[in-house]
Amino acid sequence: MVEEHDKTEEILAGKHSVLEALRAGRTLNKIWIAENAQKALTAPIVAEARQAGVIIQHVDKRKLDQLAPGVQHQGVVAQAAPYAYAEVEDLLAAAEAKGEPPFLLLLDEIEDPHNLGSILRSADCTGVHGVIVPKRRSAQITATVSKTSAGAVEYVPVARVTNLGQTIDRLKELGIWVVGTDVDTDQDLFASDIFTGPVAVVIGNESKGMGRLIREKCDILLKLPMLGRINSLNASVAAGVIMYEVVRRRRSLSRQ
Repeated sequence: MVEEHDKTEEILAGKHSVLEALRAGRTLNKIWIAENAQKALTAPIVAEARQAGVIIQHVDKRKLDQLAPGVQHQGVVAQAAPYAYAEVEDLLAAAEAKGEPPFLLLLDEIEDPHNLGSILRSADCTGVHGVIVPKRRSAQITATVSKTSAGAVEYVPVARVTNLGQTIDRLKELGIWVVGTDVDTDQDLFASDIFTGPVAVVIGNESKGMGRLIREKCDILLKLPMLGRINSLNASVAAGVIMYEVVRRRRSLSRQ
């Protein structure tokens, strides 16, 4: 029988997800570890949990399968306080605190939680100040997203907004350039010099790309060069390429 959990709590699954949640100071109520889990791999989690005063229970692996159905939990599951979404202002404040021009991602109806998790992982690696997602028709932060992000979800603030178009208008008023990705545009991503300033990059839906209204609101549309017979990349792969191009441009500028 699957345990009933309070709606104010959520499940995290996977060694990296649980460990990074502990390190980030997120409130965990309980951690379950499979009885046959390798102690060398779970030792860092146990040490962090004991330091934080979190209850640890060793159970049969089938218990973890029930707690996190469909998720590769790697023998570790935790019951956590709900994910705390940020506000758009928090993302901008993070950039200001670092003395950097804002570098944001706007996800236009990314539906696959694995894509969202992968994008968050790349976002953490490339210094993105925050990710903005719509409240509807979009993947939200779940155990699968946390697992796929390798715990990066604990470090990259995610803001949910009711209207992505209005949010774009607001960012533009603040002097942030909104960059869309479109396979049909003529402008090459690697030929643009827009990334050294404040930017918000829009990543479109896995199958439909950006919606018409969102596309029209972008200041500029860029494309990744496609040299083979396939004319598009997976959303998370494309996002990763673009994020690292922003890093490359900004590092090149700082060396001048």
